Amino acid sequence: MKPTPIPPPEGVSLLAFGAHPDDVEFGAGGVIARETRSGRAGHIVVCSRGESGTNGTPGERTAEAEKGAALLGVGLEFIELGGDTRIEPRLDHVLTLATLIRKWRPTIVLAPTPVDNQHPDHGVVGRLVRDAARLARYGGIAELKAQPAHAIGQLLFYALSTEGEPAGQVPLLMDVSTEGVVATWTAAMEAHASQMRTRNYVELQLTRARLHGLRAGVSHAIALWPNDPPVFASLEPLARGARQF
Repeated sequence: MKPTPIPPPEGVSLLAFGAHPDDVEFGAGGVIARETRSGRAGHIVVCSRGESGTNGTPGERTAEAEKGAALLGVGLEFIELGGDTRIEPRLDHVLTLATLIRKWRPTIVLAPTPVDNQHPDHGVVGRLVRDAARLARYGGIAELKAQPAHAIGQLLFYALSTEGEPAGQVPLLMDVSTEGVVATWTAAMEAHASQMRTRNYVELQLTRARLHGLRAGVSHAIALWPNDPPVFASLEPLARGARQF
C-alpha cells in the first residue's frame, strides 16, 4: 500500500462525504483509490457512526472506517448531524458541511446520489452536500465568514445500489481497472467486516463495477453522476465512450 498523501496547505483534491461509516468505501472506494495512487490527496467525512445499523456497534464501525480510510490513503473525520437514520435536511447541517468544504478547499466533491428510493440518510446527505457546495462559495453568509469562500470544481454523486442510480441520467464511467486499484478498493471494503454479517456487500459492489466495466470495455468501472455539466478545454479527454460503435 502506498503511504497516505500529505494534503497540500490549501486543502485536498478530493473531498468525499458519506452518511454512514462504510458508504464512501462501498460506493466510491475505487475512485478514491485511483486518485490517491496518482498522488492526489483526499479526505472522507462521515456524517454518523452507524448507530441504528443492524450489525456493528458505533465503536466497531468507527474503527472499521479508520482502517478503510488508511487503506485508501486518505484522511477521515466524523461529524454529528443527528445520528444514523436521523439526518434531516436542515440549514444548520448545510452550514456545517459548507464549513468543511471551505476548510478542505477541494476541487472535486463526492456525495451519495440524492435519489429518494434508497436509505433515507443517503438521499438527505446528497442534498445537504449539494446545497453546502453552493453556499460555500457565497461570501456574505455570516455563519461562514471565519473562512474564505471556496468554489469547488465539480460535485459528483455516487450510488450505493442500483436503486440509488439516477434514472434517465447518463453517468460518467471511471475506469478503476488500473493495476492495484481494485485490490486496494476491495481491502477497504473488507475492512467493514461487521456489515458482511447480513449480505456480501463487497461482492455486490464489485459486480456492479464489473457490469459497468463490461459496458465500457474495461474490467471494472464506477459510475458517477455530475451535478452540473462538466466543462472541457479539449475534446481529447472524450476520446472514447462506453458504446463500442
